[in-house]
Amino acid sequence: MAIDYKLIGKRIKEHRKAKGMTQEVLAEKSDVTVGYISQIERGICKVNLDTMSVIANILDCEVTDFISGSSTLQSSYLQDEIYSKLTLCSEKQKKMVLEFIDILIKFDD
Repeated sequence: MAIDYKLIGKRIKEHRKAKGMTQEVLAEKSDVTVGYISQIERGICKVNLDTMSVIANILDCEVTDFISGSSTLQSSYLQDEIYSKLTLCSEKQKKMVLEFIDILIKFDD
């Protein structure tokens, strides 16, 4: 699958929580079921663009906030997530991550 729907769902969940909104409230405002919101956030179902647009509007963000870099075929896949995690690391941890990446690259050959 070229689109990482789990990543899209995770981003929707993060935006929802940042707004202090429950799944129930988002579902009601989106005119969908709570179960459907739960499935979207867990990446179980493929959310369509119309629904994603409604959700983005409710959460006061852009659809691109959810889908940017979500294609596993793009070179930018997961870059935002990796960068945001790195900003939480100490300098020592960043060096360890870099060394780990070098090891991964070496074994991929």
